[in-house]
Amino acid sequence: MATVELRFSAQPEHVRTARLVAAAVARRAGVDEAVLDEVRLAVGEACSRAVGLHLSNGLTAPVRVVLTEEEKLFSIEVGDEVPGPAGGPEGAVSGIDAALDPDTETEDEMGLAVISGLVDDVEVTSGEAGGTIRMSWPVSGASDLP
Repeated sequence: MATVELRFSAQPEHVRTARLVAAAVARRAGVDEAVLDEVRLAVGEACSRAVGLHLSNGLTAPVRVVLTEEEKLFSIEVGDEVPGPAGGPEGAVSGIDAALDPDTETEDEMGLAVISGLVDDVEVTSGEAGGTIRMSWPVSGASDLP
């Protein structure tokens, strides 16, 4: 299992770099070319969300992006360090269901709705240490690149 970890300061201009790195690693992992645009868009949304959460909460900690290549699966985790809702259990899934509720729509939830529309396998968790969006795509075969 190969893993690439990227940390960047919570500034919007770094989101583009995260998207480019994610697409390059996904391509090397064997993710289908037709899906790479979805990977780029989903990572861009997840990273933009994390940057926005950090900036609005006055955090200086970096945003984490972990890209993991497994035999039949490529996954990306985008993490922030903004604590989850008070009283919410550690690891509670949040956001996706709320994002689909038009009565509670916020910019953050709209980003989650976009991600859920792009990625079939997505999990959003939050807890005291922050939140994570985990997305995964199937790998079509062994990589041709060294």
